Amino acid sequence: MNQAQLHELIGSRICHDLISPLGAISNGLELVSLSGQELSPELRIIAESVENANARIRFFRVAYGMAAPDQMVSAAEARSILHDINAGGRITTSWDIERDQPRTVTKLAFLLIQCFETALPRGGMIRVAEMAGEWSISCEAERLSIDPDLWQALSK
Repeated sequence: MNQAQLHELIGSRICHDLISPLGAISNGLELVSLSGQELSPELRIIAESVENANARIRFFRVAYGMAAPDQMVSAAEARSILHDINAGGRITTSWDIERDQPRTVTKLAFLLIQCFETALPRGGMIRVAEMAGEWSISCEAERLSIDPDLWQALSK
C-alpha cells in the first residue's frame, strides 16, 4: 500500500464514521415528523444542518475516499452531489459532463472544485465542462481572491 492509498483509506473511514451519527439524527427527526408534530424552528435548523453535512460527506467521499481504477461515477450522481452541497450557499457548480466518468477523474475534478471555492470568498459560479475529451473548470464571480503561489502549482 502506498501513501496515497493510505490517505484515501483514511478519508473513506472518516466519511464512514460520520455517516452513522448523521443517519441517527436524520432518523430521529423523521420519527418526530411522523408523530404528526410540526418541526419547531430549532429542529428545522438541525434538519437543514444534517442535510448539509450529508451532502458534504457525499462530496468528501468522492474527493478523498478510495477510488478503484474501474469504479465509475454517473453524471447524475455528480450533479446531485454538487447541487446538494451548494444548496442555500453562495456558490453554484454546473457539472456540464454528459457521460459517466471514472471515479479517479471525478475525484480530481472535485478536488479542483474545492480549489476554485477558495478563490470565491463572496460566492460565484463554477463550471465543469468537457468538449472532445478536453476538460475545463472555470469560475465567474464579482470578486476573486487568488493567491498566485497556490495557483502556480495547479498550472504546471
